[in-house]
Amino acid sequence: MTTVLITGASAGIGAAFARRFAAEGCDLILVARDQERLERAADDLRGEFSVSVDVLVANLLNPVDCRRVADRVASGDRPVDVLVNNAGFGLAAPFPYSPLEDEERMLDLLVRVPLRLSHAAVPGMRARERGAIVNLSSMAGLLPTGTYGAAKAWITAFSESLRVDLAPYGVRVLAVCPGFTRTEFQERARMDVSALPSSAWLEADAVVTQALRDLHHNRPVSITGWRYKAFALAARHLPRAVVAKRMARPRKPPASTN
Repeated sequence: MTTVLITGASAGIGAAFARRFAAEGCDLILVARDQERLERAADDLRGEFSVSVDVLVANLLNPVDCRRVADRVASGDRPVDVLVNNAGFGLAAPFPYSPLEDEERMLDLLVRVPLRLSHAAVPGMRARERGAIVNLSSMAGLLPTGTYGAAKAWITAFSESLRVDLAPYGVRVLAVCPGFTRTEFQERARMDVSALPSSAWLEADAVVTQALRDLHHNRPVSITGWRYKAFALAARHLPRAVVAKRMARPRKPPASTN
């Protein structure tokens, strides 16, 4: 029986991963900060899919909590077969206008935490010669979109490199790069996305379906939808100065900043 550990599992893409893996008969370990919400999600999954669901309440920005989750990932007792590094958040203001403490917290969650958890997962997966690591990146990683985009560019590059390192052991690694997805992410980051057309939005279930299809085919990167695939192609091949100029407008400071 496959056991899957998912961070940020109580909502959004993390919750969609949990439902999909549960529907396939996998046992789950759900990680998030909100105990009540996490327990409710676990109860729903147990009732609907009759799978084992463990809950790890953890603030991954707390070193003690992060170490506890890493220890569970590394444990040989009921080994973790699939690690989904999904937890994250964004900031509304560009780097020059954000508090340094917020920038550092975001960088820790988007870079340091998946680095630690992946490092914890690798020895066991390599020894068993099977397993998978799924890292949530973003289309923002292809663009000059502040430290969030820089962190996501790192997670994509890290995933592709790790994939090469682990391929001889039968361990798969995938970077998932969604575009704008209907979750709580934008609301929590206090981002104004009212100008985005409906065609720009993805559903979390569609992102997960594409990701698992790409994982099955051992692809390095997963992008959902032809629009975003075309966008990614353009972003990779257009001159960087052109891409930067196109992104300059949304990177202006918030109206409240003097």
